[in-house]
Amino acid sequence: MPRTLFDPGRGHRVPVHVWARDASEETLAQLERIASRPYAALRVAAMADAHVAEGVAVGTVFATERTVVPRALGGDLGCGVAAVQLSVRASELDRATLDRVVSSLVRAIPAGDAVHRGRGLAVPDALFEDDLSTRSLERTRDALSAKHLGTLGGGNHFLEIDRDVDDNAWLLVHSGSRGLGAAVAAHHVRAAEAIDPDPLAGLDTDSDAGRAYLVDLAWALAFARANRELLARRAMLVLSDVLAQEVTAKREVDIHHNFVARERWEDRDLFVHRKGAVAVPRGSPAIIPGSMATASYLVSGLGCDLAFGSCSHGAGRVMTRREARARIRPAALVQTMRRIAWPDHLARRLVEEAPAVYRDIGEVLDDQRDLVARERRLEPLAVLKG
Repeated sequence: MPRTLFDPGRGHRVPVHVWARDASEETLAQLERIASRPYAALRVAAMADAHVAEGVAVGTVFATERTVVPRALGGDLGCGVAAVQLSVRASELDRATLDRVVSSLVRAIPAGDAVHRGRGLAVPDALFEDDLSTRSLERTRDALSAKHLGTLGGGNHFLEIDRDVDDNAWLLVHSGSRGLGAAVAAHHVRAAEAIDPDPLAGLDTDSDAGRAYLVDLAWALAFARANRELLARRAMLVLSDVLAQEVTAKREVDIHHNFVARERWEDRDLFVHRKGAVAVPRGSPAIIPGSMATASYLVSGLGCDLAFGSCSHGAGRVMTRREARARIRPAALVQTMRRIAWPDHLARRLVEEAPAVYRDIGEVLDDQRDLVARERRLEPLAVLKG
């Protein structure tokens, strides 16, 4: 169960419910700033992986009556995780095979800052059917879609092959809307701050600016999902080539964790903002990743009203990237990852994503046992990090 912070004398308009057992003072301050805003409705919920970030803490969930807050979602709109159960058994993937798969994935999938060269990939027609709110954003879409679709990105984005207790092989993909979502986010942050210089300024959803944001956000979410779908397909083609057999999807789960959704809570239609948090209505599936060397979990939602039916999007960082670079040696990361196939020549860069950088996934799940139920544990076999 969460702890609750609520002090109207300090400007809180709604309570803050915190599932993270060790949220920092800076994280709590960010949550309290949201709870003090005039648009905050009902409550603010902080997920079990909540941690400080630019503007709004990762793991923040809050609702508004008729306001959308562009800065509240970060720059990677629609970022999320897809989990695909594959048609092959994990026991078919020995270490030598996995090493070949990782080498092929490195060549097939641009990661980090890399994008497709030349004309890029074919973009589904559906992503061009609807207008965006400005010609500038449409020009960005025209210029970048083919180059950014099917690219992993950097930071904690990853592509991973896992196994479950029944010897099923799984493919996990964590990525988002890439440079296009960032362009949409930046445009609407500027629009909000042109009206109100407050860094957490909102847009009225009955205004032209608010309606424009919702239209462009919906497009960014669609692009992010299409990106994960294409990444999964390319990864399955790589597996098919290495194994000399067709590898297909038997089951798929795909969830956003940076988005706004119109939902009904306590007989009110609200705009629920989730930054680094997943919507898990009762019985719905979700995936909560751990780290490069630790398990991820398929879970089912318990529909907790206090959390707006949400849960964490991962294990949550306990160390900044700068701290990780200062404290973790590349050789130590190589040793930690010795049982997993991965591009170890990138160890110096990937210390920022070392397992020690993240919370213990078991503790994170314990902290949100009233939000989700564990369904299946997935152990990593191979990892490509952005």
